[in-house]
Amino acid sequence: MLEFIIVPFTNVLLFIYNLLGQNFGLAIIVFTILVRLATYPLTAQQNKSMRAQQQMQSSKKWQDIQKKYKDDREKLAQEQMKLFQELGINPLGSCLPTLIQFPIIIALYWSITRALASTPIELLNFARGISLPNVADLIPLNSSFLWMDLGQPERLFIPGVPWGIPVLAILVMVTSYLQTKMMSPASGGNDQAAAMSRSMTLYMPLLMGYISYIYSAGLALYFVTGNIVSMLQYGLMGRFTPDSQSNSK
Repeated sequence: MLEFIIVPFTNVLLFIYNLLGQNFGLAIIVFTILVRLATYPLTAQQNKSMRAQQQMQSSKKWQDIQKKYKDDREKLAQEQMKLFQELGINPLGSCLPTLIQFPIIIALYWSITRALASTPIELLNFARGISLPNVADLIPLNSSFLWMDLGQPERLFIPGVPWGIPVLAILVMVTSYLQTKMMSPASGGNDQAAAMSRSMTLYMPLLMGYISYIYSAGLALYFVTGNIVSMLQYGLMGRFTPDSQSNSK
């Protein structure tokens, strides 16, 4: 499994948890910010790759290639790869940070699950992987944060409303949509890149929202915090929206 990531993550979470007065919600937020700062060089490279792809998409050379091989998709793909090589563009450069996030998300989920253990056997297994000297004084962890139990799916219950409102899941969907819009390279027409971009913008927020709806609130809190930090990073790099970026050229 991902023990080599899960164990260090759990130790870091507990260390931050102890520093912040045993507030696990704040520990997750701080940990998420640290992860985003650590992966910032990859995010910057992703932004650079997207800018280069945008410039290529709007170039006359690429538009001429599209017109010339509009009825031959195989040849169009070959010419596109040649143009990528000519311009020094890595077509996977904009996907790398996203791919790296998946093992981090899985490791964080298991870290949160282990840290919020409740049964004696779970607590024993959890304590075995912890290197902090005062771990016995920290467990069981305080899982309460605002109105949430971080070890359970989040719902906000309002008097008079017969069902719980999944506030975090909604926030995850909204922030994921905005982040995906910012990350999507501008691509005109109905080409394959544009279709893929539209699909990602639609389906990724729904997937993230569903995961946040059924799994622990701690994971949803990580998603929301990560999305907000990523949007701030892209904003500082001048990528407020793809449209504004393309119009500024």
